[in-house]
Amino acid sequence: MCTRTRHASLIISAIFFLWLSIRDVTMLRDYKLKIHNSKHVHSCTMSQESQHGKWTLSSSDDEDPPQQTVSKALNRPIPASTDDHHSPLGVQQESTSSSSPDAKTEWPPEPPKPDGGSVGSEARQAAHYNQQNPVKFENKAPSASTKRKRETEDSGWALSSSDDEAADSSDRKRKQPSPKRTKVEDRRPPSPHREPDYKEEPEEFYETSLPPSDEIFRFYLNKVSGVEKKYNTGALHIRDILSPLFGTLKESVQFNYCFDIGWMVQQYPPEFRDKPLMIVHGEKRESKARLIQQAQPYGHIRFCQAKLDIAFGTHHTKMMLLWYEEGFRVVILTSNMIPHDWYQKTQGLWLSPLYPRLPEGSPSSAGESPTGFKRDLLDYLRSYRSPELEEWTQRIQEHDLSDTRIYLVGSTPGRYLGADMDRWGHLRLRKLLSEHTRPVQSEEPWPVVGQFSSIGSLGADETKWLAAEFQQTLTTLGKGGKALGSRNAPMHLVYPSVDNVRTSLEGYPAGGSLPYSIQTAQRQLWLHSYLHRWIAKGTGRSHAMPHIKTFMRASPDFTELAWFLITSANLSKAAWGALEKNSTQMMVRSYELGVLFLPSAFNMKTFRVQKNPFPATGPSTSFPVPFDLPPQRYGSNDQPWIWNIPHTQAPDTHGNVWVPS
Repeated sequence: MCTRTRHASLIISAIFFLWLSIRDVTMLRDYKLKIHNSKHVHSCTMSQESQHGKWTLSSSDDEDPPQQTVSKALNRPIPASTDDHHSPLGVQQESTSSSSPDAKTEWPPEPPKPDGGSVGSEARQAAHYNQQNPVKFENKAPSASTKRKRETEDSGWALSSSDDEAADSSDRKRKQPSPKRTKVEDRRPPSPHREPDYKEEPEEFYETSLPPSDEIFRFYLNKVSGVEKKYNTGALHIRDILSPLFGTLKESVQFNYCFDIGWMVQQYPPEFRDKPLMIVHGEKRESKARLIQQAQPYGHIRFCQAKLDIAFGTHHTKMMLLWYEEGFRVVILTSNMIPHDWYQKTQGLWLSPLYPRLPEGSPSSAGESPTGFKRDLLDYLRSYRSPELEEWTQRIQEHDLSDTRIYLVGSTPGRYLGADMDRWGHLRLRKLLSEHTRPVQSEEPWPVVGQFSSIGSLGADETKWLAAEFQQTLTTLGKGGKALGSRNAPMHLVYPSVDNVRTSLEGYPAGGSLPYSIQTAQRQLWLHSYLHRWIAKGTGRSHAMPHIKTFMRASPDFTELAWFLITSANLSKAAWGALEKNSTQMMVRSYELGVLFLPSAFNMKTFRVQKNPFPATGPSTSFPVPFDLPPQRYGSNDQPWIWNIPHTQAPDTHGNVWVPS
């Protein structure tokens, strides 16, 4: 009788999972039909309907969980080890990402907790697993019944009926896939022809000399493996940044979101590899324990945990503090401390001058720059409220930062009132643009260009945040509230299309670093009419998918810039903050950091756009924008990359398809 009951239970479970999968196939089909067939009227004064079709507004609520909330169905088994590599000391390393409190790195991912989970971590795991276990493209189109059967069996992209749905651990164990799924793996062995997804470059790939000391902007792109040599001339790798050519390192701090500690330690030159190193992270509980375990072989490493008191926030800041015998340096960048971020992705960084030590007895106000950079950097560090960083605030106080010509734009978690509202997030950017720029006299409005690698939940329509408070910030020029035609200023948002990812150097796995989920996309179809392709022929990086994040204000002919910002902040309210309580309160969830380039700080009226920054042969007074201007709007067949649904219509550059199961 007991056996019969067990069999009946198994049959009921199988029927339940079959129903779930068929339901989710229908959801995905309906989503695609909405994309291609629905009508959408853009509510801005200047319509920005694109050639790829119109989009309907989602019927979902305005406020929903941010992008960290993910599908619970990424349930294909993972090999015993998910490590990217092994350290020279024989210690297995695992990439760890800062996340909200309950982020996991186990596979399969658990259903999202009510207080969120890290999409970044799970998306990267999906990418890594697909690299290790590629699904080859099949030229023969399967029949509808075969395709439905495979989708039902694999259930690799089944969507949760609710982003907030969370089952207890006993339910998750009971609902694990049946042993039949082992056959799926047997049918999909790793390709014997697959090239390694990451490889070390020869020594000549790295810099052998310093960048020009008279470099004006000190803005650099990273080196990219697989592009022509000329496009890396003047670009920097992490090994270049940590090279003895930049100074005799005594101690350093690495602020970041994802860490592969074994790999990171190996990027330091041998003579600096045991120098004191602090890691500033946002991990909690299990993920924090894993991070600490990674560092066990390295006695010179200690930790500082960033406080994340607001749900769905992350420690996303990426910064290095480097203390030398010769002075002090700051590096603000967009790369995580994992090998793939420094391999075949487009990244950017600002490298400060070498700041000398002030004479003994200098007043506390000494060493300040015209841009207030020293004060703002100290304020940002103090916002962590961490005793571990106090010694670094003291060191910075003792150095001369007066040569700095950029402004700091940071975000720190909190709810801010009164005079504190414009200290962080997009209101900080608005304040700087108001105080340090001038309106441009032009009959045509100057467009805003935003470029990013992830998209958060922005509301049921553009008036909820994007075309309201955020656009008001991005179109501010000068005092007096005049925003240079802010209501009419075009907004061009650059985010990779499916075809951008498919034809990239990494192929579909590059999409693991572009975590725009279908759950979020379904609720804001209006956004996609703003989107433009990633094209970067001028920098040789059209096929190096962007992890860099940039925002700028361009002239109507795209030959000049009113300002330029490089930042860790993606297009999300969590990163930039959102006004609350009738605009009397500013709420920010995450730590972010960026640098703002304003023409006035360089004695210029505007920046001229540098069309071909590579090969870099010397300093230039034109600004090296990382991608081509003007941006190219999505075509009729383009769709934004969504990381947690299959992409099987065409093979990528490695002959594989994307099945996130």
